[in-house]
Amino acid sequence: MADVAQRAGVSRTLVSFILDGKPGASQETRQRVLAIAEELGYRPDSAARLLAQGRSRTLGVMTDVRQLFQADLVTAIYPAAEKLGYEVLLSANLPDRTEATVVDSLLSHRCGALILLGTNSTNEFLRELAGRAPVVVACRRLPGVGTGPALATVRTNDAKGIRQAVDYLVELGHRTIHHVDGGEESGSADRSRAYKSAMRSHGLGDEITVIPGAHNEDAGAAAARTMLAASTLPTAVLAGNDRCALGILDVFTRAGVDVPGDVSLIGYDDSALSENPRIDLTTIHQDAPEIACRSVELAVNMLVEGASRAADVVLEPTLVIRGTTGPPRD
Repeated sequence: MADVAQRAGVSRTLVSFILDGKPGASQETRQRVLAIAEELGYRPDSAARLLAQGRSRTLGVMTDVRQLFQADLVTAIYPAAEKLGYEVLLSANLPDRTEATVVDSLLSHRCGALILLGTNSTNEFLRELAGRAPVVVACRRLPGVGTGPALATVRTNDAKGIRQAVDYLVELGHRTIHHVDGGEESGSADRSRAYKSAMRSHGLGDEITVIPGAHNEDAGAAAARTMLAASTLPTAVLAGNDRCALGILDVFTRAGVDVPGDVSLIGYDDSALSENPRIDLTTIHQDAPEIACRSVELAVNMLVEGASRAADVVLEPTLVIRGTTGPPRD
């Protein structure tokens, strides 16, 4: 900006006004300054501008780059933030990089609020963090949200989604329905509880089988091998998420198990890959664009208006029926 001002022979303040579209300069001066800025390749320093305003308009987002559904969320977070005049800074959550490290990195870059996708941190850590900056947790239920610090959640009703899946399988005629859980992953406990409850509601308490897993293909593959080693296969499997379902599908297919002829399979998330024609996975749909938009809106609201705008936003799931489910074989 100083270079533009020197070349144009005007003050830096006037250059700032012109580049921000504010009044205070003649049309001739405005055109000259804009032409020089274009010639010099001027680009605004957003970080410096926000610092001068005394507050950050940057939202820090923690994401697991391996999770397909989180990629869908990030894709929708950017336009939602830009629409409200905010920028986005991403930091990756990796096996050898703790969530605390991710959070510290985002805050050190002066992020005004944080959006945590699929966090596995303890409730205590999240509440402590909310005392440092507004926090929105996406895709996880937290007890007592909205009654304390600036901590909000945006999530799908996981229990309802799992019930929809079990109800659908039972309507098809399935009874031996296994669940591969998500281990310590976000939302796993709620989904496992919902599976057990739904099975009991259909009088299938004796058929409940939960196989330990995680929200990735390797865990799904391991669970599939466990089922293949048993004396009989279930007629249906409800996976903790789509990635887990893909691992199950791969191992079953390689072993000659027909899906859905021998075993029906349902995932969770409805990530972009699940609708690929060669996969065609029946799954529970989570509305990624809506989760992203509501997360951004809550983060901005808490930044502007304080913790009183914190909330627990619960969105409705939808069962998406594709080619991996059908009636059990007689």
